Amino acid sequence: MGTLISVSSYSWLGAWMGLEINLLSFIPLLTKKNNPYSSEMSIKYFLIQAMASTIFLFSVLIIMIKSNMNSDILYLNKTMLMTMNSALLMKMGAAPFHFWFPEIIEGMNWMNSLILMTWQKIAPMMLISYTMKMSNFIFFIIIMSTLIGSIGGLNQISLRKILAYSSINHIGWMLSTFMMNEMTWFMYFTVYSFISIILTVMFNNFNIFFLKQMYLMMSKNYMIKFILLLNLLSLGGLPPFLGFLPKWIIIQNMSTNNMFLILFMIMMTLITLFFYMRIAYSSILLSHNEINYSFILNLNMKNNMIMIMMTFISITGLFLYTIFFNYY
Repeated sequence: MGTLISVSSYSWLGAWMGLEINLLSFIPLLTKKNNPYSSEMSIKYFLIQAMASTIFLFSVLIIMIKSNMNSDILYLNKTMLMTMNSALLMKMGAAPFHFWFPEIIEGMNWMNSLILMTWQKIAPMMLISYTMKMSNFIFFIIIMSTLIGSIGGLNQISLRKILAYSSINHIGWMLSTFMMNEMTWFMYFTVYSFISIILTVMFNNFNIFFLKQMYLMMSKNYMIKFILLLNLLSLGGLPPFLGFLPKWIIIQNMSTNNMFLILFMIMMTLITLFFYMRIAYSSILLSHNEINYSFILNLNMKNNMIMIMMTFISITGLFLYTIFFNYY
């Protein structure tokens, strides 16, 4: 409801109220009895989001005061608009305001991580799209998000941190979609959320959080290994898979007027794809037999069939889209 209030609000104060409802409703989800980091994560998340909300409210009030003096609000208040957008970028975890994001996601379970990576980005993204002009500030945010999102995940062994840095990289791509239209952003966000749901549900079912655990799980069941690796490559944006579709559309639209920016984004995405392919190569070519922790392989046939169906869409989605698009 907080997200819907923010997106559908007529005023900035209503949008701020929706962000606060969203914040206060997400914190109880972080408090788990069997998680020793829940209190720390809750306090960290609250402090970061409260600080961002304070900056957002301050800039909104300044803009509202100045708007009574002059009607050309977007021209006169560039500094306040940049401050307001910075607060929203901090809320979603975009670089260079990203330092809290990997640290907090490390103490969450997989379902909370999924909410933080997908749903919690809707309201700040839509609010940024209302005032966003392609200024030097937005160019800087896109470049920093794609750069840090790709470099930061190279040296990680935690799957949650890898997905968090991948999410920061995807934020840069999502911000660039506002140069075109909101429909492109909606398609990108839907595809990203779909693939993230597949991965997080699989990680949650098998209760794995680190690369070593994932390698052991893969040695037990080759079908699960195949499904998981294909979805990782799809999230990275490898061309035959569905994850490449929104990137393809962005590249096609931006290649005419922002060649440098799209070239830099493609180069950084190749680095992101590298550490996904490194996981794939390691799990296929290397053997991992050491077992030094309790491991229970949960093979539920119903869940596996759902994962297979969703993976089929993730793998063949680009192919089906091109056939459908050319047919019509």
